[in-house]
Amino acid sequence: MGMQPDLIDAAEQNVRGILALAVEHDPAQPAVIVYDRQCDLTLGLADAYQRCLPGAMALDHDSIGASRILDALAHLTEGDLVVLIQTTRFRMETFRLRIELFRRSLKVIEHPHLGRMSAAEAATYVDSLAYDRDYYRGVGQALQQRINQSRRGVLQGDGEQLVFSAGFEDAMLNVGDYSQMKNVGGQFPIGEVATESKRLEDLNGRVRIHAFGDREFHVNRPAEPITLVIEQGRVVKVIDSTPEFDEVLTEIRADEGEVFVREFGLGLNRAMTRERTVADIGSYERMCGVHLSLGSKHHIFKKPGIKKKLTKHHVDVFAVTDALRLDDEVVFQDGAWTVGVK
Repeated sequence: MGMQPDLIDAAEQNVRGILALAVEHDPAQPAVIVYDRQCDLTLGLADAYQRCLPGAMALDHDSIGASRILDALAHLTEGDLVVLIQTTRFRMETFRLRIELFRRSLKVIEHPHLGRMSAAEAATYVDSLAYDRDYYRGVGQALQQRINQSRRGVLQGDGEQLVFSAGFEDAMLNVGDYSQMKNVGGQFPIGEVATESKRLEDLNGRVRIHAFGDREFHVNRPAEPITLVIEQGRVVKVIDSTPEFDEVLTEIRADEGEVFVREFGLGLNRAMTRERTVADIGSYERMCGVHLSLGSKHHIFKKPGIKKKLTKHHVDVFAVTDALRLDDEVVFQDGAWTVGVK
């Protein structure tokens, strides 16, 4: 059936914004688009990128195979662009492709796991690619500044509250500003500020979650929110759980012994909300709101007693959020960020 023409037009407009304002691709520089034909969203995005990059080499992964693709990529030089549009994720030889391309100082735009999205979710995904530079950088930098300076955070939702009483690790931005970063690009859609409690044992309270990532990396939305009771940075009790969520917790405990709460992620992408979702957890992670991660794996930050090589699980859970306070300032309310907005 294919994507609707108006949706491809919208994707083209959003892709132009990514190319010009986020990765700042010079149209005169070489670019390679690698795509497959296994789902309509992949084909629609490939069409949009080819419209925006008429001089790019477009390679159908399913038709020509890995060796010819790697040969084409080998001719690129520093600052050239690679776009990866994937129903699942391309794996060539023994390396993860995006990491290898970054090692060579190439710009990379990656759209993985598009096959997880239903046809009904395609419009949401396309909308999530819109790049509002002033919004993302303004809100992102405002939150980063406040997180780095704050000594306390309180997440409130459905009458429960989760308290970060030790402050936060220095926040990391994913807002399309690569001027201070080693690599240019990454996985899209974007829009996130990531941190975690400075001391895991100083995270206590309750939080209600309206969605979580299941064992297949799909977004699972229980009929009613699940309540997590958190003491000293660990989940000690779950109220109104579901069999699917119990499976996630059982797997974490089997591998790691207990369920740590690590990432404190502030999603900025206004195309995705509690009500407007996509199935791919890696995309929905950017939804406008707050998410946490369960499990000891969070490689951005080091913590005493947690050895990186032994960590296995990082499961995103999405918090019912009526308000978020950093020190005495409300930074999120009524479904929107309140700082850095012009």
